[in-house]
Amino acid sequence: MSRMKIRKAVFPVAGMGTRFLPATKAMPKELLPIVDRPLIQYAVEEAVAAGLTKLIFITGRTKRAIEDHLDANMELEQALMARGQPDLAQEMRDIVPAGVSCIFIRQPEPLGLGHAVLCAEPVVRDEPFAVLLPDDLMVGSPLPTRELVDLWAETGLDAISVSEVPLEEVRKFGMIEADPAFVPGRMQVRRIVEKPTPDRSPSRFAATGRYVFGSGLFEALKRVTPSAGGEIQLTDAIDERARQGLVIALLNQGRRYDCGSKSGYLEAIVDQALARPDLAPAFERVILERAAILARKRYNHV
Repeated sequence: MSRMKIRKAVFPVAGMGTRFLPATKAMPKELLPIVDRPLIQYAVEEAVAAGLTKLIFITGRTKRAIEDHLDANMELEQALMARGQPDLAQEMRDIVPAGVSCIFIRQPEPLGLGHAVLCAEPVVRDEPFAVLLPDDLMVGSPLPTRELVDLWAETGLDAISVSEVPLEEVRKFGMIEADPAFVPGRMQVRRIVEKPTPDRSPSRFAATGRYVFGSGLFEALKRVTPSAGGEIQLTDAIDERARQGLVIALLNQGRRYDCGSKSGYLEAIVDQALARPDLAPAFERVILERAAILARKRYNHV
């Protein structure tokens, strides 16, 4: 059966980034760098690699710098060319490759992730679409967005990427209850519970920042009962569709870094620096020196 091809990706980037204050007082958290590339660029590259060509950013009043980062900068490119750095100039041009367009939509109020996704409806319309949360940095091969897009083409079901998390961390995520008797690595989702306590979590499989939806998600979002603070939760809409048998989960085969937390962000920087041939030798020496100092301190305290 031929299905409508997914072309559009939604990036909810309106959050205030309070966990990284004061760094994020004037700079969007999505521009925090992992060595020398900001988080939003990793998410954009993942979407483009999955064949998505219309990138929709749901922004807030302090997020203009994201648009500037993704826009062309002819003066910078010309300056780099004049300095004999054509490769770097080309890298700047390729941040958003030819054939890929960006659309920016302002979320008027911070009314939750579900509301942010709903803001994309006038552009997405009746097409299937992907959602990528830049706080979740995905590394490895294959990357989850490509797999979810392929899964949609195969099944026509909403698809969410999940990772297994320690029981003590389930209160941070939407946790799925699923039927594992499916294809290996795939699970039919029966329901999803937002941030349960460990004793009430239906599993240890957490929804982790990558989704593909049919346009029916928008109607489900409109039916969500807002929380006491007026927020519309994406998890509630997914839960409605899961109970109708419309959601499948795909186990993430790569590595996920929670860059919405300081510890996850620092871990991502360390691992990405160690993975780069231009940085790894010097950085390994630093790591080993610090490890030796830490070991001596611990030994002296025994």
